[in-house]
Amino acid sequence: MYEIIVILKALTEIAGVAFLGQGVLWVISGAKREQNLVYKLFRTLTSPVTRVTRAITPRVILDAHIGLVAFFLLMVIWVVLTGFKIKIVFESTPAAS
Repeated sequence: MYEIIVILKALTEIAGVAFLGQGVLWVISGAKREQNLVYKLFRTLTSPVTRVTRAITPRVILDAHIGLVAFFLLMVIWVVLTGFKIKIVFESTPAAS
């Protein structure tokens, strides 16, 4: 179980860093971001998370805000996985005398 949580946490971190990189390039590149190769790579990495977020969020949320919602969803998932990881480590460690 510990290994699964570590793998999911790592995937969450990779997607979160890709979102951060995509956001920085969005600010720096401006209108020419769609021509930027690195921006396209980040968009490809984050597209599964963005699609899942669009599927679970109500239509009231604008498409322009889905990236931000997806990033915050990843942050919540990361915190939950970190909590599970800490719980597993404490349960498997013998009590100190």
